[in-house]
Amino acid sequence: MPELPEVEHVVRALRVVVGRSIIAGEIRLPKLIAPLSVSTFNRKIKSCLIRGISRRGKFILIELAGSADVPSAQRAKRAQSLIIAVHLRMTGKFLYLNADDELPKHSHAIFYLDNDRRLVFRDQRQFGVMKLISSSELSQTKGISELAPEPFGDEFNLDYFKSVLKRSRRSLKTLLLDQTKVLGLGNIYAAEALFRARINPFKNASELSSQRAARLHQSIIEVLHDAITDSSTSRVDLEQADGFSYGEAFERFWQVYEREGEPCVKCGAKIRRETHGGRSTYWCPKCQRR
Repeated sequence: MPELPEVEHVVRALRVVVGRSIIAGEIRLPKLIAPLSVSTFNRKIKSCLIRGISRRGKFILIELAGSADVPSAQRAKRAQSLIIAVHLRMTGKFLYLNADDELPKHSHAIFYLDNDRRLVFRDQRQFGVMKLISSSELSQTKGISELAPEPFGDEFNLDYFKSVLKRSRRSLKTLLLDQTKVLGLGNIYAAEALFRARINPFKNASELSSQRAARLHQSIIEVLHDAITDSSTSRVDLEQADGFSYGEAFERFWQVYEREGEPCVKCGAKIRRETHGGRSTYWCPKCQRR
């Protein structure tokens, strides 16, 4: 599943369609946009301008505005900043195709643009989600309203992080995966942040000292920032149907994840793996003692 850095790279790649208008939409998998009907979805997005693309957590936000070809009164009523909120889940991907390019398998949503190209959403396992909402409803939308503060924002400060730790009886690894408490970390970057901070993933969150909490807080921000800015992780090609697999461009960046039995990059001890909370957890037994 893509984690926050990968979603951020998808957002940046998708900005190639900002300024384009949607001539028509085609939904081939109705459950993708449920409970909205296909006819309602297509009607609402028709002739809308793609005004911007951003992110909230792992949700991709495609902001729409009314078309200049629609009378102003009708445009204001229709568009009032509609947002298509997309969660990629396990295998969701976007493609930017020419009119004569063959559609790949599992193409479930097609947006026909005013430059004779198509923005296509494909999802082999069909777990992806696409919600059409007004911008005023965004913060109250289920799945988004519960999210913790953005990791690079002012709200995700050390005082907030310490309060989250203090109130939890869970292990640190489990807590870090909870998007309602700490946003943006999946299994990979939770392991990487804990390793950078030299903290054992199985330690009880409420027992973490103030000094170590500060170290972990900084490591979370740094590991996400580095994954986004490192040039080796930015291979998102919207024009190649099979040109990108989530995680493949990030492997050079990993210091502990999926390195069971390999020497620690800091001390040389063998990296260990244990199933914890249904997920594989990797750590160095020497650098990350309890």
